Amino acid sequence: MRPHDYDTDVAIIGYGPSGVAAANALGSLGVSATAFERESDIYGRARAVTVNDWTMRLFQQVGLDERVKAHMDPTVALRWVTYDGTELLRLPFPPGRLGHATAYSIYQPAMEQTLRDGAARFGDRIRVEYGVEVTDVAQDTDGVTVTTRDLATGESAMTRARYALACYGGEPATRERLGVNLLGDTLNVRWVVIDGKVKRWWPDRHILTFWSDKERPVVDIALGRDNHRWEIPLKPGETDADFATHEDVWPLLESLGVSRDDIDIHGHAFYTHHIRSAESWRVGERVFLLGDAAHLMPPWAGSGMQSGIRDAFNIAWKLAGVLGGSLPASILDTYEAERRPNVDFYTEVSVQLGRIIKQELSEEEQAALATQSEELPPLLWPPFYVAGWFTGAAAPDSTVGKMIPQPRAATVNGLIGRLDDLLGDGFVVLGDNVDPKTVLSAGEKAGWDALGARYLTVRAADQGTETSDEIVDIDGTLIGWLRERGARVVAVRPDRFVAAADPTGLSVPA
Repeated sequence: MRPHDYDTDVAIIGYGPSGVAAANALGSLGVSATAFERESDIYGRARAVTVNDWTMRLFQQVGLDERVKAHMDPTVALRWVTYDGTELLRLPFPPGRLGHATAYSIYQPAMEQTLRDGAARFGDRIRVEYGVEVTDVAQDTDGVTVTTRDLATGESAMTRARYALACYGGEPATRERLGVNLLGDTLNVRWVVIDGKVKRWWPDRHILTFWSDKERPVVDIALGRDNHRWEIPLKPGETDADFATHEDVWPLLESLGVSRDDIDIHGHAFYTHHIRSAESWRVGERVFLLGDAAHLMPPWAGSGMQSGIRDAFNIAWKLAGVLGGSLPASILDTYEAERRPNVDFYTEVSVQLGRIIKQELSEEEQAALATQSEELPPLLWPPFYVAGWFTGAAAPDSTVGKMIPQPRAATVNGLIGRLDDLLGDGFVVLGDNVDPKTVLSAGEKAGWDALGARYLTVRAADQGTETSDEIVDIDGTLIGWLRERGARVVAVRPDRFVAAADPTGLSVPA
């Protein structure tokens, strides 16, 4: 095989949530990919329990949001309660501003199957090889050679790709071959995770509940479909063997008021929580780490799996631009620059939520929490990046580095839909009641022209339109958001984050 003979654009190592998200994102952008997965079937146990409106907007980007919602239920609130029934805090979820409900309860196996079916839409552009293990990943200046072994036949094969995405999660062999170390800690507590089929409704079953207790804190959460989940720590001296059968775990549920009339247990497993991150999310020039291959966090913020999915969509549009020749290879440096601080943020949120659940807060911290209960908690903050492919500083009160809201919108001829569905897949420059082309300098416009950007004037619903270069913000949320932050014109990336705005400069980011 000659170095420049490529079998595929991108090799995807591992086909869990991060890998299948990458396949959908790449496929939708016209990029070919081949995925390699050891297991022939989806893991049958639910692990992740939620997705929020940011992640759902990504699914919308590849046309799968309505399909995955068929197996999900909106989450309306979360609360902290004690075993005696005292409610410490209840947090209703606000209406989503990204075009979807703020959060959804999921059943992960069903969601993953929908994503796999979605990737199959792209035919030969996205190929998946099941039942193979990756035995070597070698890169050179021109590409990556992935060597695999068929687990059934023992036969080896090589696949040549331009880039590779390592999405292999907890499987250590590939990580070791790449020479990647995960830095951080493994928490010294073992957890039993119990999944049940709901037989009848109990009070507030649909509210995500944290049972706060120093010895036995519990996560109590409705999953999608008719499933429910409890995550319960083992006490010192308890081992997995103490809860070997379903009968052994029933006393744990009964202490929460759950009876055999409420559910049938259909599975339980044991997990240990990690707080770890790879020392680098890029190996050489052509291999990138995503999801659990790059980072591990406790489950309290429900952001582990979601962070991997966001990794996939972030790197996908950048790879598509590089492979298509519209973006320089240097933009790939911004993958880790954007994603690592965001993952660190959610990891810290998760750690702090865990402290609340385990009643580890001091009296001063508890008092501060009570005074902040009316504010939007960090877990529900709108998506943002603190650094990356932007022009100007991503300051808290600016539009730069933030994801734009997604209102209901309308075209000039009256077609009504969600904003993203009307904007298309690429770059777009939006002007608040102004033609953005009249605000851009000649050099700025030439830069966005080279990226194939659209230019649209955003009108309010009480205004009229005349040309196809106008769009109506029916809900007023996008216009209101721009004016709150003092922006008249913004350049928006394919992932709907603002790359540049007129207060800090509208040139294409360096």
